[in-house]
Amino acid sequence: MQVAVVTFDGFNELDSFIASALINRCRKDGLEAFITTPTPTVTSMNGMEVTGQRPMEFATEADVVLIGSGVKTRDVVADDRLISMLPLDPSRQLIGSQCSGALVLARLGLLGAMPACTDTMSRPFVESCGVTVLDAPFHAEGNIATAGGCLASQYLATWVITRTLGEDAARRVIDYVAPVGEKPETVERAMRALRAGEAALR
Repeated sequence: MQVAVVTFDGFNELDSFIASALINRCRKDGLEAFITTPTPTVTSMNGMEVTGQRPMEFATEADVVLIGSGVKTRDVVADDRLISMLPLDPSRQLIGSQCSGALVLARLGLLGAMPACTDTMSRPFVESCGVTVLDAPFHAEGNIATAGGCLASQYLATWVITRTLGEDAARRVIDYVAPVGEKPETVERAMRALRAGEAALR
């Protein structure tokens, strides 16, 4: 199972790298994430230049697609060429967004009436798309999920691992990376966020 972590120029390092690093803890189980970019290299919001591991076309064939955020997301959604490179299909793919990535899901018409999570700065722009924004770090309906706040990327990764490999696998990954002395509560917080995000508005 392959995961495309879609990463645009101006990206937020925490959003793309936390999700991909957590998911790649599951390589031995057949789940692997790749930084997926529209150009050979992209530069982060803090000036870090990164070479993409996969081209944007990879997102079409990936089993899971996570749309990262960044300071240029509004430029991305205004670019018809970039948007046309993401013909995503929630009937066969798990699709998630991080922070301003919710703007991309809205532009692609994937949210419909579904509420979304995003960061504080992106909230008014997401709402201007007619999307209800939740005061929550994570929300999922079916094969689509959104997360809000940089560190909520751990919840997005937990969702992906849980949906593909099961809850036990997700618990093992979060336990491994959790701060020493805080492992049980960190694991339970992640699983609580998933349960709350999937139960909201039922």
